[in-house]
Amino acid sequence: MKLLESSRFEALNSALAIDSGDCKIVGRVESYSCKMAGNEKQMYKKFNSEQGMNPNDLQALSPPQTGVSPGQGLYSRSISGDEEGPLCDTISRKTLFYLIATLNATFQPDYDFSDAKSHEFSKEPSLQWVMNSVDSNLSATAGEHYRKMRAHLWAAIDDEVNLPECEIFSYNPDLTSDPFSEDGCIWSFNYFFYNKKLKRVVFFTCRAVNPIYALDSGIGSDFAMDEDEEDAYQ
Repeated sequence: MKLLESSRFEALNSALAIDSGDCKIVGRVESYSCKMAGNEKQMYKKFNSEQGMNPNDLQALSPPQTGVSPGQGLYSRSISGDEEGPLCDTISRKTLFYLIATLNATFQPDYDFSDAKSHEFSKEPSLQWVMNSVDSNLSATAGEHYRKMRAHLWAAIDDEVNLPECEIFSYNPDLTSDPFSEDGCIWSFNYFFYNKKLKRVVFFTCRAVNPIYALDSGIGSDFAMDEDEEDAYQ
């Protein structure tokens, strides 16, 4: 996955470093081309050779967690064809690899997601669900600060990846493999906006941390937005 440089995203990432007093928030929005870089081609071959899989084989995803009540979300198709059983969302091995490679590009060398499984991911029911979830988390913790930048955030993502054409996935790992499982993490999210036509993924990741733990982990006062950045979103 090749990181696509974006001055708009760089500005947003600075604005997503927020000290609200009650918590410290750090977020990142990054755009990646699905063109494989470096040793990813070898990783891709190995990924598909496991258990005799091929890139078009489908695997089950977990039910979405964003804005879905118990019992909802099991609305797609059965992965077992005509067999009886619960319906679930599925993902091709190829698309799954793109999501895993995006995580590796974002979080390595601190984390390696090569062994991530499809059940650690979900397909979100709609763009509106995701926007509501993001807005709810950030509005509750960043308040007016987020209100000023919200329109710029979603416009930048839309311009980069054409949101209406995207499939949206989330990463919901167990605590041992979650980069945000650190002590003091209040909430976190990891969303992938995947445009198959553009062969591009925009990854939006964010977490809120208790300020006491944030100091211990090296998240310091530089997370506050300076006046020039704040003025840009007024």
